[in-house]
Amino acid sequence: MKSKTMRAILHALSYSNMEVESARRLADLKRLDPMRIFYKKLDTKIYNGDHEIPVRLYFPTERAMKKGTEEGHPYSVLLFFHGGGWVTESVENYDRVCSRMAQSTGRIVASVEYRLAPEYPFPTGLMDCYEAAKALYTNRFLLNTEPEKIVIIGDSAGGNLAAAVSLMARDRGEFLPCKQILIYPALNNCYTEQSVYPSVKENGEGYLLTAAKMENYLTLYQSKPEDRDDPYFSPLQEKNLENLPATLILTAEFDPLRDEGEVYAKKLKEAGNYAEVHRIPGALHGFFALGIRLFHVQESFGIMNEFLEREIENC
Repeated sequence: MKSKTMRAILHALSYSNMEVESARRLADLKRLDPMRIFYKKLDTKIYNGDHEIPVRLYFPTERAMKKGTEEGHPYSVLLFFHGGGWVTESVENYDRVCSRMAQSTGRIVASVEYRLAPEYPFPTGLMDCYEAAKALYTNRFLLNTEPEKIVIIGDSAGGNLAAAVSLMARDRGEFLPCKQILIYPALNNCYTEQSVYPSVKENGEGYLLTAAKMENYLTLYQSKPEDRDDPYFSPLQEKNLENLPATLILTAEFDPLRDEGEVYAKKLKEAGNYAEVHRIPGALHGFFALGIRLFHVQESFGIMNEFLEREIENC
């Protein structure tokens, strides 16, 4: 139950009007983070055609940084796509999240600076992510890592991109991820009153991320209205979910996206895949970016590490 003070704060922050530049400036305030922790990182790049895609590597230890680019190094990699509604946020804004992720999992985190809408609508950002994944999985990247040691991961819109990359990889056959982690992912194509998911109505106002804001994000991301029926835009539209990676989905209790993530996990299981879903009690959408010391984040890293270490058939 929210206190009156907390209700007032959440209401003030849960604005629904979407002005792109203002939203980006607000997101960029994270760069002023006075609590940044010390970490080892390395900036590099891959290419999508002629476009240079920046990728920032975060290392869990000094030894990992020294060994990370050597052939045959023992470290596993989390290929990370940040959230922000396909419109805001950046690798820089997610520094704290990714550095803590590297430390908490003991793995190298490769964070991808994909292009944002509306300047670069669907499928541009997705293709940047796909090309980054293909380069890593096919050893055309700085890191020399065995495919089974790579896990695709993303939060919110980044969770959407992670799921879409896995679908595209299966369909194209150029590489195949073994595991993916989707953190409160955006997987559906509708957040109006017509939505079939109760969480959109229950949590669509007053909990930071609003249903109206999600509709704005989708409109900015799409190239045309028909994109919303494309499974690479909205993975829940995919009819055939067979032969996809083992999947961990984390959802937040007070999140309009909660139900669609849980339904996607159910559909993956029904299609014969390994999938598990964990709802984080009391959590809001975006809790990973709200604070690395937050109990919800610590709880989530515990769940993630169990999944990462779990022996799963074909992984």
